[in-house]
Amino acid sequence: MNAKTLRPAIGGNWASLLLPIAADDSIEFDKLGEEIDILIDAGVDGIYSNGTAGEFHNQTEAEFDSIQAMLAERCKASSTPFVIGACQPDPLIMLNRVRRAAVLDPRAIQVILPDWWPLNDAEAVDFLKRAAEAADGIPLILYNPPHAKRVLAPKDLGMVCAAVSEVIGIKLADGDACWYVEARLYLSGLSLFVPGHHLATGTKEGVAAGSFSNVACLSPRGAQTWTVSMRNDIDAALDLERRICTFMDAHIVPFRQEFGYSNAALDKLLSAIGNWGPVGTRLRFPYRSIDMAEAVRLRRIARAELPDLFP
Repeated sequence: MNAKTLRPAIGGNWASLLLPIAADDSIEFDKLGEEIDILIDAGVDGIYSNGTAGEFHNQTEAEFDSIQAMLAERCKASSTPFVIGACQPDPLIMLNRVRRAAVLDPRAIQVILPDWWPLNDAEAVDFLKRAAEAADGIPLILYNPPHAKRVLAPKDLGMVCAAVSEVIGIKLADGDACWYVEARLYLSGLSLFVPGHHLATGTKEGVAAGSFSNVACLSPRGAQTWTVSMRNDIDAALDLERRICTFMDAHIVPFRQEFGYSNAALDKLLSAIGNWGPVGTRLRFPYRSIDMAEAVRLRRIARAELPDLFP
């Protein structure tokens, strides 16, 4: 039995579940429910919780359970696919999250490699095997972001994931033409999720199955339309990608590179620019939030430069 037989396909435009945070640092669960309903109504291919933008690193376990229960209930009622992020830097806490997530029967469970001290390849395989046991038949997606303690190259990822057939996909950063050659060579049996603003390139290269998408943070409905368009007119989709990247480089990336804001702060800024739901820009302490006035300032610019995303 080959890898493709063992690893069911998953792909498309997946929207991140962002946490509405009150001034007292509590999660506003009423707004979270409203956000889930808006994403479902937008017709996205799926919703995923507890990625970086979902602030998985800054929740109590009771809050984790409440978030996942709400997501599962609303997605099941609407037949919307969902992925639960069980990510946590501590391996024991993460494995317990995996066990509890599995009970909710998501499409997959996302994990990271434990992150206080970087794992070697053998340790990574051991952890993923233990996570697969905890998932009890639910497939796994490995999240290996650029800010991980150890960012694995395609060859290393392929070797690690080949040892754990329950890993069906990887969320990762793409790279240059050489990276795509290596991805085709070593990762062809896996569903790869590239950054949202590179999805058209990843699709053209025959590598990307989809994205857990920062573009969906900006406009879930627009990101869905753009993703579908890649099947019929990749050149037009690539043109929009170039304009998205230009917008990101000019107006979003400087908040990280020049002012030191986190990626979660940038994703919440995108959501507030899109103004499609009740998320806001506030992050939980101790992380700094981008002022809401910046989102208001950038709304006009986003709609002028990327009208395709705001039908």
